Amino acid sequence: MALHNELGKEGENLAAGWLEEKGYSILHRNWRYSYHELDIVASKGKFLHFIEVKTRRGNGLGHPEDSVTKKKFKNLQKAANEYLFRHPGHRWIQYDILSIIIKSREEVVFFLLEDVFL
Repeated sequence: MALHNELGKEGENLAAGWLEEKGYSILHRNWRYSYHELDIVASKGKFLHFIEVKTRRGNGLGHPEDSVTKKKFKNLQKAANEYLFRHPGHRWIQYDILSIIIKSREEVVFFLLEDVFL
């Protein structure tokens, strides 16, 4: 597996644990529709959350959340629409981006951008 794929998988594992600590219930991880993917589908309160996870080691290339482009967000919406079609009944949805920076020998930094729309 390529190093960036391993980092992404590590980030998604960290994200799931962090979100559960914050009171989210993880419903799906890596839910796929065609070539689109939802990293994490979770619920908290009355909201269904579609969470895009971006992970980096350090911030030399900028903040992880900066890599979510309009095109990436549109793909996220396409997958979310299909998810809602297959799992009806959710009145309130929200798109979030969870940015994770893993620094060597330091604490992992989480930054949650809630209710994003690009």
